[in-house]
Amino acid sequence: MKIGVFISETWGPASNLNQVRERARQAETMGFDSGWVPYIPRSLDAMMALQAAGSVTDSIELGSAVIPTYLFHPLALARQAYSLRGEIGRRFTLGLGCSQQVVIEKSHGLPFTRPAQHVREYLEILQQSAEQSGHMNYHGELFNLDGPFLTPGGGDMQILIGAIGPLMLKVAGELADGTIATMSDEGAIEREIVPRITAAALAAGRPAPRVAAVIPVHVTDDADTAKQMALEHFSVYEKLPRYKRMIDLGDQQHPAGLCVIGNEQQVRQRLQRFADAGLTDFIASPFTFGETTAQQRLRTLKCLSTYS
Repeated sequence: MKIGVFISETWGPASNLNQVRERARQAETMGFDSGWVPYIPRSLDAMMALQAAGSVTDSIELGSAVIPTYLFHPLALARQAYSLRGEIGRRFTLGLGCSQQVVIEKSHGLPFTRPAQHVREYLEILQQSAEQSGHMNYHGELFNLDGPFLTPGGGDMQILIGAIGPLMLKVAGELADGTIATMSDEGAIEREIVPRITAAALAAGRPAPRVAAVIPVHVTDDADTAKQMALEHFSVYEKLPRYKRMIDLGDQQHPAGLCVIGNEQQVRQRLQRFADAGLTDFIASPFTFGETTAQQRLRTLKCLSTYS
């Protein structure tokens, strides 16, 4: 199991570009396999953040987790993605997903229409755009495109889908390189995520998919306090139907239980359970609190970077 880490803040105040560069350098120096940036209301633009990270690193995989498809026309996102790929190379991974109905409809005022079909057609358009023929001719149920398209730097790139439901996992297995299953515990990974996406990929004649998960991590000797903080902070996931479904399918009774919290030994034991469940990429989202956040984050990073 590979270990990645967010290089842009996910839970606290938004990171600026200098902080992203610093964290990207740190992640590569510490030996992390990948560095990730989110696309959330408090975050930087994901593509700009990844370009900044790519400018100060040489080999670490850099990816988005995840960009909401409804906010970007597929060709607009393809142009951004291929431009970035031309800048930092094949180590760029595009993570995208449909997001949540409340985010798309309430926060952005857009219709959340047929999400699985939307993502399927979105991926088909991205695949066709990779051929760089100079012309797009695509006719689906939701998208109809006929016109010129060509971007320097284009070509195949890794695409992961934020997929946790049955329909979206089927789409991810058939058309993408894998899934990013945010806030899914070991039980949900083993019994729901891995079997569904693997079966879909096999039926489509595709290679075994990557199965990644974004999981909050906090290394501490005061696990009780940290768990109480997590209980308060992550309760919002119980109000989002897709995440609530994954909690019910997993082994935990509350989103806080999904968080990896404890001392170094306890955290490594939990990481091993994720690996045994079939996770290929553990994407850590360090969360901190109190007056010693920098020290807490560094302790968490050191523990994660030495996992093997």
